[in-house]
Amino acid sequence: MDNIISLDKFEVPVGRQQIELQQIEYAAGGMPQLRLRIREGSRFTVFDIDPQTAERWGRSMLAWVQAQAAQERA
Repeated sequence: MDNIISLDKFEVPVGRQQIELQQIEYAAGGMPQLRLRIREGSRFTVFDIDPQTAERWGRSMLAWVQAQAAQERA
């Protein structure tokens, strides 16, 4: 049986999508992956990503947030 650990769950204020981050470890083996679940009404979008992809995605998102904060201070 796959092992799924919930890491975070929240709702986006604009659009009301529900976001859940999970760690998934497959019973068949392999590296743990980060699962991103986005719920929009009755529709789900699911991404299972490896640690390298999660790191790149996270760095890109953080850079965007920092740019937005810099613009607000200017």
